[in-house]
Amino acid sequence: MTGGAGYIGSVTTARLLARGHEPVVLDNLSRGHRAAVAASLPLEILDTRDRDGVAEVLDRHRIECVMHFAAQSLVGESMDKPLDYFDANVGGMISLLGAMESRGVGRLILSSTAAVYGEPDEIPIPESAPTLPTNPYGHTKLMCESLMRWQSRGGRLSFVSLRYFNAAGAAGALGEDHRPETHLIPLALQAASGRRPEIVVYGDDYPTPDGTCVRDYIHVEDLADAHILALDVMDRRSETILNLGNGRGFSVRDVLVSAERVTGRRVPARVGPRRPGDPAVLVASSEKAREVLRWNPRRADLDEIVASAWRWMKDRAGGYGVPATG
Repeated sequence: MTGGAGYIGSVTTARLLARGHEPVVLDNLSRGHRAAVAASLPLEILDTRDRDGVAEVLDRHRIECVMHFAAQSLVGESMDKPLDYFDANVGGMISLLGAMESRGVGRLILSSTAAVYGEPDEIPIPESAPTLPTNPYGHTKLMCESLMRWQSRGGRLSFVSLRYFNAAGAAGALGEDHRPETHLIPLALQAASGRRPEIVVYGDDYPTPDGTCVRDYIHVEDLADAHILALDVMDRRSETILNLGNGRGFSVRDVLVSAERVTGRRVPARVGPRRPGDPAVLVASSEKAREVLRWNPRRADLDEIVASAWRWMKDRAGGYGVPATG
């Protein structure tokens, strides 16, 4: 599990462990949290760009399949630091694939993104939609998919690429703790709790019903379940690309209203300029994932997603390792 100490990686690791698998976590801890990894699990502190180090880990733990979560993943930051993103994400993938090939590991599940689609012409977005990313982050993930495809066509790899829409919510003791935090739901909850003075709405002049961006929010536990179901797919398909989303779109304002409903508190907000690279609407068609994986997201209600994140935040007001105070 590369990036297994991060948000989605840690939840998936915990669910794999609960189902009797033996996950090994590889993370450089630059953005992940040691406290998000069960003490009983092996934790290899390593960067995926260290090909020899990754190869040694694959060998020592007799790894049969890699789930690749490790990546830099902030759209805005990718616009400011594109070279860093290509180095970490594409460079990391090249190194990982090289290490896997050298050790005969031929199964890979990639944490990909809806950002590969850019500004889609069709909503909800099918996997057949054109891939024209509008930011470096999306472009790096598209390049990672291309690298896997070429390895697959050379007979060296079977892969599943899971294109997430907006991961959200918490799973018991595991939640969202990015530093800095950039995701809408935790930002809204921080504003509701007084941990930040306000939230900035980046643009209210998009071609959407209320002028704010619309996104498809998918509970992190549903994402984790999809990864586990994907383990069996590679036995019958060498190349699989799937969207993971609820198929429902919620605007930024919808999320703020939900946060107020869940917390019973006001969410102070102001409108700022648009962020470069932000598409107006991203909503998934997940029919293929339902068919191929027999996957059915069970936590699709926005208030339920927000409430799970709120419970986690109240328990851990300062994030991992820092309990709530009062």
